[in-house]
Amino acid sequence: MYRDIAKLVLYRDLGENSILMKLSEIFEEFDSGHYEKPELVSRIYDQIKRLLDLSTSYGFDKNLWHNYLAFILITNENSFSMTCEKVGANDGTVNSFAKADFKIFKKLFDFDFSEIEAALDIDCFSTITNYKAIGKKEQMYNKNVSQKVQKISLEIEQAADEGQIFDIVTDFYKAYGVGMFGLNKAFRITRENGYLEFVPINNTEDVRLNDLIGYEIQKKKIVDNTEAFVEGRKSNNALLFGDSGTGKSTTIKAIINEYYDRGLRMIEIYKHQFQDLAQVISLIKNRNYRFVIYMDDLSFEEFEIEYKYLKAVIEGGLEIRPDNVLIYATSNRRHLIRETWTDRNDMENSNGMHRSDTMQEKLSLVNRFGVTINYSKPSQKEYFQIVKGLAGKNGIEMEDDKLFLEANKWELSHGGISGRTAQQFINYLAGKRCLEE
Repeated sequence: MYRDIAKLVLYRDLGENSILMKLSEIFEEFDSGHYEKPELVSRIYDQIKRLLDLSTSYGFDKNLWHNYLAFILITNENSFSMTCEKVGANDGTVNSFAKADFKIFKKLFDFDFSEIEAALDIDCFSTITNYKAIGKKEQMYNKNVSQKVQKISLEIEQAADEGQIFDIVTDFYKAYGVGMFGLNKAFRITRENGYLEFVPINNTEDVRLNDLIGYEIQKKKIVDNTEAFVEGRKSNNALLFGDSGTGKSTTIKAIINEYYDRGLRMIEIYKHQFQDLAQVISLIKNRNYRFVIYMDDLSFEEFEIEYKYLKAVIEGGLEIRPDNVLIYATSNRRHLIRETWTDRNDMENSNGMHRSDTMQEKLSLVNRFGVTINYSKPSQKEYFQIVKGLAGKNGIEMEDDKLFLEANKWELSHGGISGRTAQQFINYLAGKRCLEE
C-alpha cells in the first residue's frame, strides 16, 4: 500500500494525518516485520474508529473502504480536478498522470486485507468492507453527499481499469465540481490557526418555496433575481426586510434547495466576520459555482462599524464584485443601521460632519442592495390562509371554522399574527395528533 501511495502525483496531497496516510505507515511497518503486535493493532483500531466516524457523518454504507477512497477522489482539489470542474476532461499530457493515479486507486479499491488480518488476528477490515449502517435521520448527515459518494464508489468498484475510472471521475467533476463545494449546499466560515476555512453545514432544512404559503410577489422577485444569477445574467444583491416571522429566512433557505443542482452554493456569514468578507470572496471568485453570501437578521447599532466592511465589498472598493458572487441579507429593519433623531438635524456634530451627512452614510448601505423586498405581517385573512395551507400539507383534518378559531386563540398568546406563529400552531396540532394516535 505505502509504495503505491508514494507514487501518486496529482493526488499526493492527502494530508499527513489522513486515514489513508496513517494506514500506509502501518502497512509499511507490517511489511518490514519490525513491529509490536499490540501496538500495531491499537493504531489500526484508531484509524478504523476515524473511518467509522467519517462514515457516520456522511452516511456511508456497505463498503466503507471504497466509500472513503471515492470520497478522497471527489474532494481532492488539485490542478487536474479543478480544471475538470471548469471545462471537463480535455486532451492533454496531464491525463497520463491522472490515469496513473487512478490505476493506483484501483489497486487500493482491490486491496487484499486478509494477510494482515490473519497475522494480527483481527477482522476489522473485513467488517468495514461488508458494513450495514444503522438507519438514522437525514438531519444527522447530508443525504445528497451520501448518495453521490456511494454511487461513484460503486461505479469505480465495477470499473475494469483506470481508463474507465478516468471517465467516471472527470464526468463527476464536470457535473458536480470537486471538493466540499461540489458536494455540499451550504457553508459557514471559521478560523483555525489563523487560516480561513469553509465548514459544510450538513443539516440544512429541506424547505421549498411552495412550503412558504403566500408572499407570491416577494417570492417571484427573489426567484427572478436568482434565475438571472445562476444563468450568468446581470443580477443584484438582495435585502429581504420586514416583520419578524414572515418567511424571509425561509425564502433564502428554499432558494439554495431549489437551485443547488444548477450550481448555487450558500455561505452564511455573521456580523463579527465581516472583516473576512474580502478574503472569502477571493477564495471563491474563480470557482465554477454561483455563491450567495447569506447574512441573516442583519442590523447595526449606532456604535457598530462592521457595516463599513460590507459597504466596501458590495460596491465601493477598488476590486469589483465577481460575477459568481451575490449577497442576500434578511433584516427586521428597512434601514439596517439604527437612526437617531439627531441624525435628522442638519447641525454640525463634534466631528465636523453635518448630521444629514451621517444619515446619508447610514442609508447608503441599503441603497447598495439592488433588490429590496418587503415581507410585511399578514392580515387576519392571510394568516388563516397560511394556517389552512399548512394544515393540508401536514395532513391535519379539521373544519375550517374550528381550525381558524383555534389558530386565533394560538396567535393571541404566542406573539401575534405571522407565518412563524402559523407554523408553530400547526406543529402543536401535529404533535397533539401523534400523541392521540
